[in-house]
Amino acid sequence: MQRFKDRREAGKLLAKALYSYQGREDVLVLALPRGGVPVAFEVASALGAPLELLIVRKLGVPGHEELALGAIASGNVRVLNQEVMAALGIRPETVEAVAAREALELARREQLYRGSRPMLPVAGQLAIVIDDGIATGATMRAAVRALRQLGAARVLVATPTSARDSAEMLRHEADEVVCLATPEPYHAVGLWYEQFEQISDNEVRQLLELAVRHSRKSHEA
Repeated sequence: MQRFKDRREAGKLLAKALYSYQGREDVLVLALPRGGVPVAFEVASALGAPLELLIVRKLGVPGHEELALGAIASGNVRVLNQEVMAALGIRPETVEAVAAREALELARREQLYRGSRPMLPVAGQLAIVIDDGIATGATMRAAVRALRQLGAARVLVATPTSARDSAEMLRHEADEVVCLATPEPYHAVGLWYEQFEQISDNEVRQLLELAVRHSRKSHEA
């Protein structure tokens, strides 16, 4: 496949694939920071929808942190992998200890990116959750389950590029998956962008603030 120039271009192309959702009052676009934010900003702008962040923190098994026993997310959501917990005999107090540590980092990022502004309500909304690409799909899977717990009416996963098996797995989790390209072999998200610089915390804040200003102007108009 032809690579995307950068995340902003990918977002504009993704917005075209989501055109049918333009102008709807029940649409909420959520970005997985940091890489998903520039993509989601373009989508939210094109659809005339508010932009929000959904921060997800994996709960790693102590000593084997690459293995997730669950995740926590914005909105005080906790998703647990009962199969992993049962197979490894993980006790509830272990889960609490790991969750408490990750909750501190989640709260730090919430404050850093969102400040004192409360999270926009998800309940009853069509939630479009966006990342710049999906490799294993573990984080996005947790994001979908978190949005279910927050009461989203429908959950749509949207991304410019994904590993094919991950996209298929997510079709069983979300109500809809919109993905522009599933190249094989996949290897890594960054391979499918010409420019894939790390997104700074400052850029995340700036784009979120700009989206809030755009949303206010559209409601005043």
